[in-house]
Amino acid sequence: MTLLLFPELPSEPPLPLAWPVDHSPSRLAVTDANRAAAAWLAAPALWPVPVTLLIGAPGSGKSHLAGWFAAHHDGLVIEAADTHEPERLFHAWNAATPARPLLLTSQRPPRDWHHGLPDLASRLAATPLIRLGEPDDELLGLVLAKLFTDRGIKVGDDLIRWLVVRIERSLGAAQAVVARLDAEALARHRAITIPLAREVVDGQGEMGF
Repeated sequence: MTLLLFPELPSEPPLPLAWPVDHSPSRLAVTDANRAAAAWLAAPALWPVPVTLLIGAPGSGKSHLAGWFAAHHDGLVIEAADTHEPERLFHAWNAATPARPLLLTSQRPPRDWHHGLPDLASRLAATPLIRLGEPDDELLGLVLAKLFTDRGIKVGDDLIRWLVVRIERSLGAAQAVVARLDAEALARHRAITIPLAREVVDGQGEMGF
C-alpha cells in the first residue's frame, strides 16, 4: 500500500468540494518544464538505486509528479523530506527496493538539510537528484485546463491564455485561481469568462494569486 505524505495545502481559497485527482498517464501534463523528470519517474526499474530525490521550488509541480508516481508504482513517497526525522529517512532509504522504490521531495538539496547523520548523508550522496524549474506557459496552461475539466467546467482557450500571463507561475496558484473562479461563478450565477476572471484576479493584487 502506497503511503503519501503531502504537505499541508494553503488554507485559502477554500475548496468547496473534494475534487478527485486523475493520475492516469494521459492526464499527466508534460512539457519541456517537467519532461525529463516525468520520464525518470516513469521508469524506476532503471534507477541505479531504488531511491530518487525530486527538488523544486514551491509550486513547481513536485506534489503533482509525486502523486502520479505513487499512483503507478508500489512505492513510498515522502514529501518535504528535509523536515522529517533523519533516522526515518535513513531506514526508509535502506528499505527501498526495485519493487518498492522510494521518492523523496524537497525544496532544498541535501547539502542544505543539516541533519547531522553521516550514514544518511552518504546514502543521499548516492541518490539520483532531479530538479524542477518553474512551470512554463505551456505547462501552466495545460494544468489550468485540466483543473477546469476536473470540475466539469468548460472554458475557452482565450481565458486560459489570459490567466497564464497574469497569475503567479506555480501550480498552487493555478489551483487557487480555478477554485476561486468556480466559487465566484456559482455565487454570482455567472459563467467563467475573462470579465469575471479580471474581477477576481485584479481583486487579488498584482499577478493574481
